[in-house]
Amino acid sequence: MFETERCHVTLFKRSDFEEVKEVFLNHDVRVYLGGIVEEKSIAAALDGMNNRREEFLYWVVREKAANHFMGLVSLDQHHDGVDTEISYQFLPKWWGAGYAAEVVQVIIHYALTELGLPKVIAETQTANTASCRLLERLGMNLEKTITRFGAEQAIYSIKIEEDSTYSKTFENKI
Repeated sequence: MFETERCHVTLFKRSDFEEVKEVFLNHDVRVYLGGIVEEKSIAAALDGMNNRREEFLYWVVREKAANHFMGLVSLDQHHDGVDTEISYQFLPKWWGAGYAAEVVQVIIHYALTELGLPKVIAETQTANTASCRLLERLGMNLEKTITRFGAEQAIYSIKIEEDSTYSKTFENKI
């Protein structure tokens, strides 16, 4: 569905189950996401992703050169029931090399321009400084902090406006 310089991004399908389970079972990935998920909860989550409603999108990210599974990105309804949230989980092997920024940037652009969403939000624990830096580097603005799931969460947002950070950050890159 999408291609970046180094990644293939395709809609999640049943044949991706085994690889996608890796992100739910990886301690380092899950440290800011409530911990490792139990096997039967993973199966239910993956079934839900496979039977998604049209407005909720889940993508598998693969490294182009060798087609290695890297992670998962989604556009889904946020806990507030109003906004659309972008979420991402990459295996640690792929951290720190710009892959998440490369893919998340393309998905944000798609959400705002192709899907016509008024804004996209992201929620991450404030303790997850790498994720906060990534969102800020992508032009997302900190809207507020809240306490949810027993931890302080940062809510970031981005929208298209003539003078927005989005326009300045992405218009020339995409």
